[in-house]
Amino acid sequence: MPTAILSQETIDSQITDTAVPALAKLKQAGWEQFQQTPMPKRTMERWRFANLQHVTLEGYSIPAAPSADLQKIILDKSNLLSEISARLVFADGYLIGTDSLPSELAAKGVILAPLSEAAQKHPKLLEKYLLKSGTELGGDKFLALHQAYLSSGYVLYVPKGVEIEKPVVIYNWAVSAGAAIFPHTLIVAEDNARVSVVDFYLSFDETSPALATSAADIHAGAGAGVFRKSVQNWNEASQSYQIDTTHAEQDSTITSVSVNLGAKRARFESAIQINGTAANVRLYGLTVADRDQEFDQRTLQVHNAPGATSDLLYKNALLDQARTIFSGMIRVAPDAQKTDAYQTNRNLLLSPEAEANSLPGLEIEANDVKCSHGATTGQLDTSELFYMLARGIPKETAYELLVFGFFEEIIEKVDNEELAETLRNFVQDKFRRRETKLSVS
Repeated sequence: MPTAILSQETIDSQITDTAVPALAKLKQAGWEQFQQTPMPKRTMERWRFANLQHVTLEGYSIPAAPSADLQKIILDKSNLLSEISARLVFADGYLIGTDSLPSELAAKGVILAPLSEAAQKHPKLLEKYLLKSGTELGGDKFLALHQAYLSSGYVLYVPKGVEIEKPVVIYNWAVSAGAAIFPHTLIVAEDNARVSVVDFYLSFDETSPALATSAADIHAGAGAGVFRKSVQNWNEASQSYQIDTTHAEQDSTITSVSVNLGAKRARFESAIQINGTAANVRLYGLTVADRDQEFDQRTLQVHNAPGATSDLLYKNALLDQARTIFSGMIRVAPDAQKTDAYQTNRNLLLSPEAEANSLPGLEIEANDVKCSHGATTGQLDTSELFYMLARGIPKETAYELLVFGFFEEIIEKVDNEELAETLRNFVQDKFRRRETKLSVS
C-alpha cells in the first residue's frame, strides 16, 4: 500500500532501499532541508503574485509500478519522434522501456543510464555534477523534496569531441491518481561535444491528479553545444514544479526551448550560470494557459565571465481566467565586461479576465555591457483579424491562426521539424479541447 510522501516511514524506506551510500546521504540531506524549509508564502519576493491557496503536498504518495499491460500501452504511446539516437521511458518514476544508444556511441564513451544505474556504475560523475547548485529563485522547499526522493531520472554524458546527431528522447509519464513523481535530468557535455535532448512530461489520462517535482542539471564544457527541449503537458488536475540549472563554459553554445501547456499550477525556475568567455545561451519559452491555470516562470541569467551572450524570449497566451507570472533577472558580475544580454516577455491576452504579470530586472556591476529587458501585454491585432475575415475565413479559424502566428517565432527555433509539428499539434489540441469558444468580438 503506497504511503504518503510526507511520512517519515516513506522517506526511511527510500533511503534504506538506496544501494549507493553517497546517494542515500544526499537523500537524507534533502529530507532534512525539506523539513527545515517553510512552505512558500505570497509575501515572499520570490513568490510575488503567485496564488498559493491550493498549493499542497498532502494527498500524494509513491505509486506502485504500472501493470505489464499498462506499460505496453504507455510504450506504444511514447512514439512522438521517429528519428532518434536513444529513448528512455519512465512511468510513475519506473523505467519501463529503453532504446539503447548505438554501439558506436557507446564505444566512444557516451553514457545514457537511469539515475539508479548511474549511481552504482558512475558514482564520480554524480558526485561532481548532481544537485550542486541549489536554487536562488524560491523553489527551495520543492527542490529539497525532489532531492529526498531522488531515484527517477537519467544521466547523459557525452565525452570530449563526441557528437550525437539525432536527439536523445526521454518520456516521463504520470499514470496513477495521486502519484508523486520526481524526474531528474543530468546532462554533461564535455569540451567540444554536441548533443540534442528532448524531455517529455506527459499524463496518461486527463483526470488523474499528480504531483510532479522535477529538476535538471545541465553542463556544457568549453566549445560544447547542448540543445534541450522540455515539453510539459501534464493534465490539468496536476501540480508541476520544475527547477533547472544550466552551466555554460568558454565558447559553449546552449539553446533551450521550454514548452508549458499542462498542470493546474505549474512553476518553472531556470537559472543560467555563464562561467566562460564567449559563451552563447539562448532561452525560449512557449506557454498556453486557459481555464484557471496558473503558470509561474522565474528566470536568472548570471554572467560571470566577459564577452558572453544570453538572450531570453518567453511568450505566453492566456485565455479565460488564466494567470501567468514572469519574473526574470539578468545579473552581471564586475569582471563580466562586454556582456551582451537580453530578456523579453510577451503576453497575449485572449480574454478580458486573464491576467499576466511581468517583472523583468537587471543587476549590473560591470560598466561596459549591452543589457536590456522588456515586457509587453496586449491583444490580437484587430487589423490582421479584419484582413482574414474580409477574405472569408471564419472568425474562430482566423483567431486560431493568429495565435499560432504569435507562437511560430518560438516553434521555428526547434531544430527538428517532426518535433516542431508535434508542438503545433499539442497547442492545437489544447485549443480544440476547449469547452467554450474563444471570445472574438
